[in-house]
Amino acid sequence: MNKPTFTVKQARVVTPNGILTDGVVRVEEGRIVFIGTPGQLSDQDRVWLDEAIDAEGGYLLPGFIDVHVHGGFGADFMDATAEAYDTITRFHMKHGTTAMLATSMTQSREALDKVVAAVDGYMKQDMPYAQLAGLHLEGPFVNPKYKGAQNEAYMLDPQIEWLEAWDKNHPGVMKQLSLAPERQHAIEAIRWSRAHGINVAAAHTDASFEQVTEAVNAGLNQAVHTFNAMSPVHHRNPGVAGAVLTDDRITAEVIADGHHVHPACIKLLSRSKAPGKLVLITDAMSAAGMPNGAYELGGLPVTVKDGVARLTEGDSLAGSTLTMIGAVRFVIEQVGLSIEEASRLASINPAKQLRIDDITGSIEVGKQADLVWTDRDLNIRRVWVKGRSHMQQA
Repeated sequence: MNKPTFTVKQARVVTPNGILTDGVVRVEEGRIVFIGTPGQLSDQDRVWLDEAIDAEGGYLLPGFIDVHVHGGFGADFMDATAEAYDTITRFHMKHGTTAMLATSMTQSREALDKVVAAVDGYMKQDMPYAQLAGLHLEGPFVNPKYKGAQNEAYMLDPQIEWLEAWDKNHPGVMKQLSLAPERQHAIEAIRWSRAHGINVAAAHTDASFEQVTEAVNAGLNQAVHTFNAMSPVHHRNPGVAGAVLTDDRITAEVIADGHHVHPACIKLLSRSKAPGKLVLITDAMSAAGMPNGAYELGGLPVTVKDGVARLTEGDSLAGSTLTMIGAVRFVIEQVGLSIEEASRLASINPAKQLRIDDITGSIEVGKQADLVWTDRDLNIRRVWVKGRSHMQQA
């Protein structure tokens, strides 16, 4: 396949050093080779502008990276088929996501075996849309007290043998394990996972502040959808949420859709976390991009009404119908973050957490061209994945 070469001009380029107005970005063979202004081009290179894509004063952002997404447009990663994965990655790519972790649900060993194998196989082919950077195992090693939309029937203590088998049969595929650190054998699972390059997040957990601290000392370095499905802050019992807010070793995920977390609490989180330690996620389920109606998540019936997904029985929130561009807009419009701050939460912070920031996550010379062009109102016009262009419908 030919590697793309193109130029974008008249863009507000969101870089690690701020916004470059009237920016020019040159991509050759899928990689960024120049970032600057027309005045910085040599006479020889000014020819690039003749056939350049005119961004019309819109923004050029680094592609978004979603470390926690279950599905979209009617498909779920638990479907474990290449067709489903094409559907999910194409849908979220259209909303600015250029890389993601395929996220599983609390299910049987057999079902999880199929997902690990399916993700491995999909990653070995030429992925045409948003790229799978690996697998996020959310459960089954979680606490029924905070089960949320996870299936209690399959919850159990961490099984090191399962992790060893998955890693042996599909090396390098697992990138994140989310568990309840208070469960028996959780500390051993955390140590094993971190030794094998897998991030470990506190999830669906009733752990005490002290138990989270013990887990962090063992290697736990992340928190799933902060404030949701975890013991809350109390001034005499800080709980999981208190540990996430105060421990700089923990990278916090947050679902910024206006339903899961109040904007004031997202603002509190953004002020509490050290630089680089907050990431936007969608936690999107198969209903993302679909009409209101009946769906399924992890084998449990879900009803979507007014774009909000809840378990049909019990009324718990069941993932979301959020997209990454929706999350970026929300934290800008409702939380008060700048576009540069929002971009970091959606791109470079998750890239660093996944240790892929050397190749993606920011607009810098030498990195692959994972780019999102929007207008001034953050409506997506075009997305590039590894330099390959995907035009939005008018």
